[in-house]
Amino acid sequence: MSVAALRLIHCRRLSTAGPPGVNKVFLWKHLRKIAKVTSTVVFGGCLFISYEVFALDKSVTIDTSAILQEKYKSYIYLSATPSTERENLTFTQIARRELHKAARRFLEISSKLFLQSLDEHFSHVDADPHEVALWLLLKRTQSPKKAVRLQAVQELAENSHWQDYQYQTASQVIDQRTAVGLARTPQVDLRFFRQPPALPDLEDGVSAEDGLRQLLASLPLSEVDRCVQYFTSLALRESNQSMAAQRGGLWCFGGNGLPYAQSLTSVPSEKAESFCLQALVQHSKVQSHCDHIVENGGLQILQRLYQLRRESLKFQRNIVRVIGNLALNESIHQAIVQSGWVSVLAETMKSPHVMQSSHAARALANLDREAVREKYQDGVYILHPQTRVDQPSKADVLFIHGILGAAFKTWRQKDRSTLEEEREAESEDDYTECWPKSWLAADCPNLRVLSVEYDSHLSDWMANCPADNQRKSLAYRSRELLNKLKLAGVGERPLVWVAHSMGGLLVKKMLLDAADDPDLQGLLKNTKGIMFYSVPHHGTFMAEYSINVRYLLFPSIEVRELCKDSPDLRNLNEGFLNIAKENEIKVLSFAETQPTNISPMIKVLVVPTQSADLGLGELIKVDVDHLNICKPEKKDSFLYRRSLQFIQEALQHFISQ
Repeated sequence: MSVAALRLIHCRRLSTAGPPGVNKVFLWKHLRKIAKVTSTVVFGGCLFISYEVFALDKSVTIDTSAILQEKYKSYIYLSATPSTERENLTFTQIARRELHKAARRFLEISSKLFLQSLDEHFSHVDADPHEVALWLLLKRTQSPKKAVRLQAVQELAENSHWQDYQYQTASQVIDQRTAVGLARTPQVDLRFFRQPPALPDLEDGVSAEDGLRQLLASLPLSEVDRCVQYFTSLALRESNQSMAAQRGGLWCFGGNGLPYAQSLTSVPSEKAESFCLQALVQHSKVQSHCDHIVENGGLQILQRLYQLRRESLKFQRNIVRVIGNLALNESIHQAIVQSGWVSVLAETMKSPHVMQSSHAARALANLDREAVREKYQDGVYILHPQTRVDQPSKADVLFIHGILGAAFKTWRQKDRSTLEEEREAESEDDYTECWPKSWLAADCPNLRVLSVEYDSHLSDWMANCPADNQRKSLAYRSRELLNKLKLAGVGERPLVWVAHSMGGLLVKKMLLDAADDPDLQGLLKNTKGIMFYSVPHHGTFMAEYSINVRYLLFPSIEVRELCKDSPDLRNLNEGFLNIAKENEIKVLSFAETQPTNISPMIKVLVVPTQSADLGLGELIKVDVDHLNICKPEKKDSFLYRRSLQFIQEALQHFISQ
C-alpha cells in the first residue's frame, strides 16, 4: 500500500508540470500499472503471512515461567504447548517466538563456524557471554565426536559462574550420557541434576517393607544358588515380630557378620527391611533377574527406602550396591537415570565416608559407557580414580584382604589408642579410613587402585548361609575373582598385587590358574610385583588349633586349608615359585613379630616368620601384630614408605613414561 501511495504522489507531481492533455493520459496509464503491481504485492504478502502463521503454529513455544522475570532475554526451558493455548497467541507473541527461534539457529550455526572467543563474535547479541557459552557447551555435548563431548562435559562442570536459573535450565536439557558424565566429574555442582521424581503415596496399611517383600516374591528363584533361595524364603516367611525375636546372624557381606543381638535397639521394621535388602543384593547379581527388578518397580521401591533410611549408612550402602549391580546391564541404564538415581549417586560421591563414596563411584562407573570400558562387578571397588580423568591410568594396584577382612577396613590406618588420640587431637584430620585411596592415590596419581571383597569366616558357626560352607575353597574363590577381574580390565596393563594373610594365598592360586588359561595369559605377564603382608605360605598353627577343637568350633574350609605344611599349600607354593621366577615377578614380604589378641585371655602369633618367608624376594620383620601389619601408623611411617617404594620400583618403567 505504501508503494502504491508513493507512485500516486509521483504521478500527481508529474501532472502539474506539463500540458493538460498529456498529463491526463500519462496519469491513467500508469495508474493501471500501479494497481497491477500493488495487487500482486498484497496478494503475495498475504500468502507469505498465512504460511508463516501456519508454520509458527507447529513450532515450539517458550515457557517464560521457568525462569526469573529479569532474565527473559536468556535462553530458557523449551516445552511443547497444546494447540488450544497456541490459538490464543497474539501476533506480537508469535513474532517474539520466531525471533527467539532465529536467535537459537544463529547460535548453533555460529558455534560450528567460529573458532574465536565468544566475546568477539557474540558481543552484539542481547545476552551475557556466559549465558551464550552455556548453550554452546550444551550443544557440544551432543557432538558426534567423542573428544568434543568429553571436553564439553568437563568445561560445564568446571565453570562456577552459572546462575541458579541456568543450572535449572541445563538440568532439563542434558541427556542421560551428559548427566552421568557430570556426576563423574570432580567438584561438579549438584544443581546440574534433577531431583528424583516424586513417589506416589503409599496405600493405607502398606509400608516400605511390604514393597520389598512384594518385590522379592515377584522374582524367580531360578539361576540362583541355594543361599539366595534360603534367604529369600526366610525374608518372605518371617513376620516383623518373629524377626525382632530372631537371634541368628544377620546376613552381611564382606566378612562382618552382625548378630541381631547386637542391634536390639533397632525397630523391627528396620531389621526386616535389612534382611529383605540383603536378599535383593544377591538377586541383583543375576543378570536375568535385573530386568524383573526394574519391571516390578524395584528402582522406585529402593528410592523410597533410601529416603526413609537416610540416617543409616549401612542401608544406603546396600541400596547403592544394588544400583551398581543393576548398572552392569546397559539396557537398564535409561530406567536408572529416569528414576532419579544419578543425582543421588552424585551426592553420595561427595560423602566423607570412603565406603559410601566408593559404592557410588562403582555404580557411576558402570553407568558411564562414554568414558569407561571396564565393568565392576559386585565386590570389585575402584578406589582411584573415582572420577573422570584426562589421561588413562598407566598401571594397576590391586588390594586383596584375608580372613574376616574387607575391601576397606583391612586397609585403614592403624587404630589409635586413647592416649594417642588425646595427644594427636590436633592432627585428627590426617586420619584415613583407607590409605590406598588417600595416600597411595596422592603419591601415584596415574595408577588405578582397586580393592576386592569376598566373604570369609573362621568357623562354620559364623557362616551366613547353611549351604555356603563348601563354596569357600581357594579354588572356588580363584575362579570367581578371575572372572570379575577380567571384566574390570585387570591384566591389560602392568599390575602390582597387595595381599594380607589368606589373600596372599588367593593371589598365588589365581596366578597359577591364569597360567593354565590362554585367555588370562595377560594377567600373568603383566604382573610386575606382589607385596605380601603376613601371608602364611607354609600354614599357621592357628588352623591346627581350630581343627583340634573342631567339634566345638567347626572350622571353616578356608581355615582347614591353612594347616601347617599341608600338601595343598606345599604344591601351591612350589608352583607359584616356578612361575614367579620365570616371569621375573618382584616380591616383598612383611612378617609380624607381635602376638595378636584373639580373646581377653589368649594371645597368638598368627603367622610366624618362618611361614611368612616365601623363599623369594625380601622379607622384612615389623614390630606389629597380625591385624596391624597392613595398617601403617602414619604416612611417613616405615611400613607405608617401604610399601610405596616397592610399588614405585616395580612400576617405575611404566608410570614414568
